[in-house]
Amino acid sequence: MAHHGNWWMFVSSDAERKLPRLSWQLLRRVFGYARAYWGAVGISLAIIGITSLIELIPPLLYRELIDTVLPNQQWGRLNLLALGMISIPVVSGLLGVVQRYFNSRVGEGIIYDLRQELYTHLQRMSLRFFTHTKSGDIISRLNNDVVGAQGAIANTIPNLITNIFTLTSTLAVMLTIEWRLTLLAVAVLPLFILPARRVGRILREIRRRSMELNADMSSAISETLSVNGSLLVKTFGRGRYEVERFGKTNREVREIGIRQAMVGRWFFLGLSISGALGTALIYWVGGRFVLEDVITVGTIVAFAAYLGRLYGPISSLANVPVEFARALVSFERVFEYLDMPVEIADKADAVELKAVQGDIRFENVSFRYAAPDPQPHTSSNGASPQSPIPNLQSPVSSRSQALQSLNFHIAPGELVALVGPSGAGKTTITYLLPRLYDPTEGRVLLDGHDLRDVTLESLARQIGMVTQETYLLHDTFAANLRYAKQDASQAQMEAACGAANIHDFIAALPNGYETLVGERGYRLSGGEKQRLAIARVILKDPRILILDEATAHLDSQSEALIQAALQPLFAGRTSFVIAHRLSTILAADKILVIDEGQVVEQGTHAELQALGGLYAELYRTQFRASQSGLEAMLEQG
Repeated sequence: MAHHGNWWMFVSSDAERKLPRLSWQLLRRVFGYARAYWGAVGISLAIIGITSLIELIPPLLYRELIDTVLPNQQWGRLNLLALGMISIPVVSGLLGVVQRYFNSRVGEGIIYDLRQELYTHLQRMSLRFFTHTKSGDIISRLNNDVVGAQGAIANTIPNLITNIFTLTSTLAVMLTIEWRLTLLAVAVLPLFILPARRVGRILREIRRRSMELNADMSSAISETLSVNGSLLVKTFGRGRYEVERFGKTNREVREIGIRQAMVGRWFFLGLSISGALGTALIYWVGGRFVLEDVITVGTIVAFAAYLGRLYGPISSLANVPVEFARALVSFERVFEYLDMPVEIADKADAVELKAVQGDIRFENVSFRYAAPDPQPHTSSNGASPQSPIPNLQSPVSSRSQALQSLNFHIAPGELVALVGPSGAGKTTITYLLPRLYDPTEGRVLLDGHDLRDVTLESLARQIGMVTQETYLLHDTFAANLRYAKQDASQAQMEAACGAANIHDFIAALPNGYETLVGERGYRLSGGEKQRLAIARVILKDPRILILDEATAHLDSQSEALIQAALQPLFAGRTSFVIAHRLSTILAADKILVIDEGQVVEQGTHAELQALGGLYAELYRTQFRASQSGLEAMLEQG
């Protein structure tokens, strides 16, 4: 990243940065979002036309006043002119209020549609997308870029149409008054138009760079000022470093903002000088015409009044490429996300799972993380190569081949324990079941259905997951529980929490189930969060259960409570458990030993011990610590 002092490095040509050019394809797509609001747009355009015509009248009244009413002392006509000078701005202002209402309906409607479409699309993106994308960039596109894109249709385009109406009608009237002065006024137009293209290109690039920096700043804020981020910063004593890092990005945002303001200011200075030059020429030549009795004083006064209606729209029209270029950057950044393919989606003929038995087969299943693309991502509309869009095929593992030719069968209702070294592929297996990822080769079957042939929504209804890091909403206990079953009654929630050994804890709180759990559940201990997560899955009542049983950080009492909560959870369900506890392994109907993405051993505890292979070694090195739990179970048995 360039040093903030070298602002000139931010300015480059389209060829150098391959920025998307203004094309009819892009414009059609932009205007497509206004299609649902053509009625409001039509009313707004009609008001623009009426207002433009009404506002042509005052200069004619000035000419009438100076050339006829005052020299001839027409008192009655003077009263009518005064009334007209008052009524015209009143009517014009009221029409402007109505136009503003319809513009707002269009603009806010487009914000809603675009943001809703983007949010819906992002909800369909695979887990891979979110592991490779900064949350701050997503937030920036949903907020800042959508609002910036809305400005093109709600502000820039109406202003463009207004100025075109005003310009053409004003030129028509000026030509009827004095054609020679009109041609002189038009002669300075190149001074308005020529700088616009260059400035528009520069500001478009600055705008994109500004948005990228703001997205970086949003990411830094969301990462370091969240509960997890704050805990990381404080425990590692990195507060000063994070302040300096944020300050660097903040300075770059400041410098690019100054650069943007100065380019715009110089541009408007040039427009002002051009307008002043044209006005001076009109007064000079017009004054000579008055002295030579070619035109009247009223004519030059009226003509001077029309100059403001001529040069004002011309200045605005010259600035349209600048404003539209800024808005197009916002559209481009939103389109970059909208154009990203949905990696995991329903087939057109996908079937809905009904009654599920829970028979699961992995047939020659392999899964790999493709090597990262050395070329920057470019969207279908030609987005900037420096855009922070993730490559959906980039790896999330140090090993590209995560799973290799897995073959196993799980009968309905079986409890399967997945054991193996860290990074062996256990979590990847559990992610294939709910289709967080799809196999690279082979297929995963549920009751004989290839998971790629069933709808994602019906599959999600059949699967419950309790992950090692429990995620809770910043809401009440009841709201977190009802995330699994929206219409759950109080009695059902209490029953689920009772089965998970968390009801008594919640009931003892001042507000009971209406108590806030805090940001990501940080008001709760690790054991309480995990029991609440178990209660949430019990309330969902899935046919298939996936559980990461990591509880090494819990005290013995919490672990005992969780172990008791798991018993009703396993009953009658096909369950996959990434097992860290010997008691769970002993209770399993089948143990799959995973190493380097392969099932190297499978069987019961006794069978695998007798093999003397990897499981036996893992038992000696990892599971011996649970020997006391084994002895207790044997005594109970």
